[in-house]
Amino acid sequence: MNSPRIDPAGAVLDDIDSRPGSATSLARTVLGAYVRDLGGWIAIADFGALLAGLGVPEQSTRTAVARLKSKGVLDAETRDGRNGYRLTAAAEAMYSRGDPRIFGFRQMADGDAWHLISFGIPESQRPARHQLRRRLSSIGCGTVSAGLWICPEYLAAEASAIVSALGLGAYVTSFRATDLSVPGTLREAATQWWDLPALAGRHRAFLDRHRGIVTLENLTDRKAFDLFVPLLDEWRIIPYLDPGLPATMLPADWPGPASVRLFADAQQRCLEPSRRWVRSSIARTMAG
Repeated sequence: MNSPRIDPAGAVLDDIDSRPGSATSLARTVLGAYVRDLGGWIAIADFGALLAGLGVPEQSTRTAVARLKSKGVLDAETRDGRNGYRLTAAAEAMYSRGDPRIFGFRQMADGDAWHLISFGIPESQRPARHQLRRRLSSIGCGTVSAGLWICPEYLAAEASAIVSALGLGAYVTSFRATDLSVPGTLREAATQWWDLPALAGRHRAFLDRHRGIVTLENLTDRKAFDLFVPLLDEWRIIPYLDPGLPATMLPADWPGPASVRLFADAQQRCLEPSRRWVRSSIARTMAG
């Protein structure tokens, strides 16, 4: 039986709707950062043990796995007599698309191009119009007016993929712009087009919860896993919601650069040691 097709834009929304720290969100994070590193397959017992170590109860893991199967992220597969889960090809493609955004935060410079999305969708298509707005917001687009959205040019392909996935190409016109003329200042416009206070709140909460990770001494491989997975689980939503506006459009006390640095430092310090711990733990299980 073929797995359900993954809608890339819908998958992003699934991630955002999954509360960081929840069983489903942690499962997605472990799959993307660790099971792919193992080759895309993991035994049921090993996956359950990894999530249990993060405080996820067995029943919650089963529920999360069922959801991921229904979304087309996982398939059941037996290898060498062990029952396990395999990432689908569509899921691997989804994670691969997400890697550059999560692990390589993009930042606009003054003078970089913008992507404008103009649409006039009839009332008969109201649900699709709602989905378009919701999904554009989920990748960091701002609202200039009800029918005009804006994002950095480097998000153009993602915005176009959303339009195509919803079958709304006949109602959408896109533009590339290099100059913006607005009433007042661009900084004032940015506060109207994006919910900057909410986004700043996400950055500050991330900093408050995880800033201690980069100063810990004697960090073991196991401890690196225990600390980095929740950090990555919370972080991976932020680069989608934050479009990476130029500093001249942001408040002077904008916390984004600090949280970007924190994640980069934590990744450099913890990702490979935590993967090493996962590989060695599973190797011990197989040897036993």
